[in-house]
Amino acid sequence: MLTKKGKYGLKALVDLAQLAPGETAFVTEIATRNNIPKKFLDTILLELRNNGMLRSKKGPNGGYSLSKPASEIMIGQVIRALDGPLAPIRCASRTAFEACDDCSDPVGCQVRLSMTEVRDAIASILDNMTLEQFVSRKGSDIEDGVLSV
Repeated sequence: MLTKKGKYGLKALVDLAQLAPGETAFVTEIATRNNIPKKFLDTILLELRNNGMLRSKKGPNGGYSLSKPASEIMIGQVIRALDGPLAPIRCASRTAFEACDDCSDPVGCQVRLSMTEVRDAIASILDNMTLEQFVSRKGSDIEDGVLSV
């Protein structure tokens, strides 16, 4: 499940991807536009910068901007940077595998095998979706509390 940290990070990247080339945004502006607590966003943006997705500049004309084109930032990479592995359970992870304490046969475990399929499905979508594609997606309508797609 995507954490608030991951969700807020994606919202901030969408915000930054919509800026004109060369333009920057201050944390306060991003936080206000996206209803994100500023202090939490500070931490998130620092992590994204440390993972090479953002650059920051100090001063009156400073702020944050994407460090590379939105077409080169993969959504799977963003989520892993902020939330860790995509797998719903550790034993299904390709990057952070950890056997379960209660499992005597990880190779044949039906739970692990099924969750590995879930992980692969999630990764096949998120690792092939760029921030540019993510930004350009059109919303669905919600009528009477029901989402119609």
